[in-house]
Amino acid sequence: MAVSVARLPAHLAAEDGVLGLRAVKAASVTTIELPLQLEEVNGRQQSQITTAHKETATKLDLQATHIVSSPYTDFANQLDLRTLDQQTRLFAFALTFLGPLCTDYATAPYMASFNWPAVFYHLRALCAQASIQWERQEFYLVIFRSQLRQGVDRDRLGQLDKESHREACESGGLLKYWFGSCDGDMRNLATCIWRNREDAAAGGRGPWHKKARNAAREMYESIFFYTHKLVVEAGATEWRLEEYVE
Repeated sequence: MAVSVARLPAHLAAEDGVLGLRAVKAASVTTIELPLQLEEVNGRQQSQITTAHKETATKLDLQATHIVSSPYTDFANQLDLRTLDQQTRLFAFALTFLGPLCTDYATAPYMASFNWPAVFYHLRALCAQASIQWERQEFYLVIFRSQLRQGVDRDRLGQLDKESHREACESGGLLKYWFGSCDGDMRNLATCIWRNREDAAAGGRGPWHKKARNAAREMYESIFFYTHKLVVEAGATEWRLEEYVE
């Protein structure tokens, strides 16, 4: 069985993401999610922002040159903060707090699956610590929804992913990479947040990304990619996803 990959016309498709597979916006799926505000989130999300959690942001070393921004902790897989402007650096710090709120993230709505209110609470705290006012900024976000084949070589898959991530870190601009664990049907969710679309395109051009693309059909039953703009409004009190249009 051939792997199912959602596709757009060639002039709209782009090689993005850590695995460097053909990243697309599925033509039949348009995901535009409304702004989430701290005052409007439900109790489960509010509970993420405990007193101890609130204090954590102020303990970060804002002079650090590298941070762990993915499940891979090797130095080669860390984000080089020296390549980023101050506002983007602070967002990268805040994204270290990103985590899932549910276990069914492979199929659940994307924005509801993560603790975004906590992330943006920390971003505001970091801005205050650095004495800057957050200005509206857009980032490039990729959502990966996949289903692995039974019996896939997990060691090989892990190597391809880790080395592709290393390439992306070397290229620059990958602020956050997160992936979960497969559910009982081998489905999973992964996501990348990039400084911009250009960084994502450059990050997918290395030899390990090519190997990952070539191996995709033997490893996946299906894989779908959705590309968005993550818009963070002035003050970082409102944020939303918008469909990315070339």
